[in-house]
Amino acid sequence: MSIGIVGLGYVGLPLAMEFAEAGLDVIGVDVDAQKVAGLREGRSHIEDVGDERLAGVLERCRFSTRFVELHEAEVILICVPTPLNANREPDLGPLLGAGRALAQVIRDGQLIVLESTSFPGTTRDYMVPLLEESGLRAGADFALAFSPERVDPGRTDYTIRTTPKIVGGLTERCTERAAELYGRVCDTVVPVGSPEVAEMAKLLENIFRSVNIALVNEMGMLADRMGIDIWEVIDAAATKPFGFMRFEPGPGMGGHCLPVDPFYLTWRAREFDFATEFIELAGKVNTNMPYFCLEKVEQALNDAGKAVRGARILVLGVSYKPGVGDIRESPALKIIELLQKRGADVRYHDPYVAELPSLGLRHSDLSDGLDEADVAVIVTAHPDVDHESVARAAPRTVDFRGVTRHMSDVPVLQLGRAA
Repeated sequence: MSIGIVGLGYVGLPLAMEFAEAGLDVIGVDVDAQKVAGLREGRSHIEDVGDERLAGVLERCRFSTRFVELHEAEVILICVPTPLNANREPDLGPLLGAGRALAQVIRDGQLIVLESTSFPGTTRDYMVPLLEESGLRAGADFALAFSPERVDPGRTDYTIRTTPKIVGGLTERCTERAAELYGRVCDTVVPVGSPEVAEMAKLLENIFRSVNIALVNEMGMLADRMGIDIWEVIDAAATKPFGFMRFEPGPGMGGHCLPVDPFYLTWRAREFDFATEFIELAGKVNTNMPYFCLEKVEQALNDAGKAVRGARILVLGVSYKPGVGDIRESPALKIIELLQKRGADVRYHDPYVAELPSLGLRHSDLSDGLDEADVAVIVTAHPDVDHESVARAAPRTVDFRGVTRHMSDVPVLQLGRAA
């Protein structure tokens, strides 16, 4: 069996590796010629796919910018980005572009699966008409299904193999074919009754996290104003063995899912005259967290008798989560932008991110950065950074991740607890 994959990013390339390692031939297509050239030479652009792993299956993989090569594949998986536009509305441009291109090359009998996260109805209302421009009928001449990606970059305990895979086909036979396909690389496959159920399940997963993160962020800001240690509150609440799930406050949400996916559902809901006020409120709280973080940095500088303008600020961690170099939607970028606009001299230390061209910054050595800093700001707590040593070395520290909360002998400003 040969597998075609459209989009060789954080979702598509790891999938390509899984299927190739399972003994299937893979045809990977991406519109980025530079990315394709690197893969052909055995160079991966994804942290979760090392060059050594890529080299091990390179003979089973063919990478191209030409959609026509997908004509011979038995299965085509669509893994293109589904971002938001400047107005935080769904941008289906990459997805629709892929659909139009595939309509020119698909053939009778193929299975096509959409993995790109989108609102309920995308597969049926958008992809079906586009693909049927081929003259073939979805669900009859070719099978069509939706199976949401559940990738968590940098995670090793839950992988493509061990994370249950949801599949929802246009017809029962479409679902069966998709389930059979993913059964080759996933230990557990979860069939559902329609693409819409699968599409909404993915959104529910991420909205659940978004809402709970917003809740604990709001609790953190309230605790901060009341002078209560939010971390001690969470530790105490987490001792309840039922009815409570631990979430922790932070500087905001990042990554390819949580800051984006809820807005896909809120946009779609408006077409049904339904206002998703709860979801939108959570988005508002999380989006505003960098502004709250700015106030905390200003407070730390004020306590030291310094203004933001001209202050030397070292930001620790600019990727959106620990242990990876992914900066997509990272709240650190907004925090740095806000500080720069107020005249601060900002530097950052992140062993996973070499540079931030959009902000005119490059990774700084930790010791050099601390020697010159007026305040150190912990935004992302990478596991290989000794944050307690940072707190002891810096004149002032602001910790948005609670990693220094057990230190009582150094001036650290945290949510809900003054230094």
